[in-house]
Amino acid sequence: MCTTASSIKFVKMFDMKRKPVIFLTLALITTLMQSCNNENALLKTERILLTSESGDKIAEKENVRFIKGIADGNVIVVEPEQIKQTIDGIGSSFTESSAFVLAHLGPERRAEVMKALFSEEGANFSLTRTHIGACDFSVEGKYSYADMKGDTALESFSLDPDLAGFSVSKYPGIVDEHYDLLPMIKEALHIKNRQNDSLLRIVASAWTAPSWMKDIEDWYIPGSPENNYQGTGGSLKKEYEETYARYLIRYLDACREQGIGIWGITPVNEPHGNNGSWESMHFTPETQNEFIKKYLGPALKESDHSQVKLLIYDQNRDGLEHWTDVILGDPETAEYVYGTAVHWYESTFKVYEDVFERVNAKFPDHAILHTEGCIDDLGKPAPAGITDPEKFTEENWFKNDSFWWNPNATDWGYTAPWQGVIQEDHPIYTPVHRYARNIIVSIDHWLRGWIDWNAVLDHNGGPNHVGNFCGAPVMINTETKEVYYTPVYYILAQFSKTIRPGDRAVATNKNAEGLDPDAIHACATINEANLLTVQLLNTTKEEIRFSLQVKDQYAEMVSEANSLKTIQIQL
Repeated sequence: MCTTASSIKFVKMFDMKRKPVIFLTLALITTLMQSCNNENALLKTERILLTSESGDKIAEKENVRFIKGIADGNVIVVEPEQIKQTIDGIGSSFTESSAFVLAHLGPERRAEVMKALFSEEGANFSLTRTHIGACDFSVEGKYSYADMKGDTALESFSLDPDLAGFSVSKYPGIVDEHYDLLPMIKEALHIKNRQNDSLLRIVASAWTAPSWMKDIEDWYIPGSPENNYQGTGGSLKKEYEETYARYLIRYLDACREQGIGIWGITPVNEPHGNNGSWESMHFTPETQNEFIKKYLGPALKESDHSQVKLLIYDQNRDGLEHWTDVILGDPETAEYVYGTAVHWYESTFKVYEDVFERVNAKFPDHAILHTEGCIDDLGKPAPAGITDPEKFTEENWFKNDSFWWNPNATDWGYTAPWQGVIQEDHPIYTPVHRYARNIIVSIDHWLRGWIDWNAVLDHNGGPNHVGNFCGAPVMINTETKEVYYTPVYYILAQFSKTIRPGDRAVATNKNAEGLDPDAIHACATINEANLLTVQLLNTTKEEIRFSLQVKDQYAEMVSEANSLKTIQIQL
């Protein structure tokens, strides 16, 4: 009960000569009065940030006061007492392609881009990813760190492919011949270290084992119309399972020798394969389970890298439940596993939050992390969208914010010939909406971390050694040296700056019966200082008036048209 009357009576019971007791009691009165004031105080937003189609880029907006009561109409209800999962971070990825593009800039211009990605003043990305050996976003591809056939002792192991740089004689636009994937990671770590920020967590994924360890003894075999596009990346030979586990441990050793700590690792990227489109290697849930249980799990546990987080799967969300049932359902394997990595490519709009809910209910002690998502197949024609991929002007995505804020993008499944594709799941989409919707809905349904793919690409969406061009937060014309921070950069930066590692997700509910279900999305997190952060996406072309309900108070607000709004409240 919040009253001072009984406290005052309590003081009068004492002899006035007992001054120490009086002083202590007065201090108690002051504390009780402050508690009363806090209970009766009205909330006020601490900060409101906005990124929108109309031109706002993480812009600060006027704060709003709350009033007592229960709101009606369109209401976003945040329940800060219902604490959920701990956040691991938000960020993007280091790839050889990103490093290659940055090597076209001088040190000062490059430092500006890297600070925009990793400094506190910039996006402050905290959770990142990189590839172990070649991937599609390698300049030439088809390499590992132990390419000597039959080298089971891994005596030839070397990270040199990621340190060698790019020759100006071979690539005339290169400015810094020594810049490469590992120097890029080191530059990011240097930025973090200068601001005494150790929060740069790196997840490493191999697209494939060295080719000689696989049954096809090649990096991949492309599909073709003659075989219904059913190419393959091959599978790990049984006799090399233990060798491949040691290969991954050796990678962790070599990175540490370079001053790079790896936070998490996956056995392979996209174990379902990609029809032989680029480097890949197949696992089934059963074969990955055995590989982890017998080889990789024990190897990690017995190494100096026992704290590295082991993540399973690393492919599309629709397959998450089956993989977790098999691997996390095996108690011998589950003890080695931190969580499950997922991608978003099975649909341009679905988040699969129902799958997240079921998996979390069964395996609440294991994390779910999104480790890859991007605007893939950039340049493919779409009605009312891109019509001429040869023109990188205002008609397309480079230096054209309108492309990113409107339904102009298509993905691999839009007109794909692959068997089993449900094309209704792959309609034309708005890039910004896909990012913000996926992050918000995922965090509201148990996701702990979200990583974008390729922090930097060129104005074409590459380089990519198999022509799989994609969008990125930062795109750079390697000929003119123009740097373009896409709207996706500002969206990711707004999330990353306001959702930090260690924050906890809290429950939200939405009452918006008169609106389309996709019109507005919300999630919320809270930090140790009791700062509540609410994220709101408005996918419509009209402002939406709503009330934000926190406990027994609410504030009347506006969600601007086509925008991401972040609201922070000190509780």
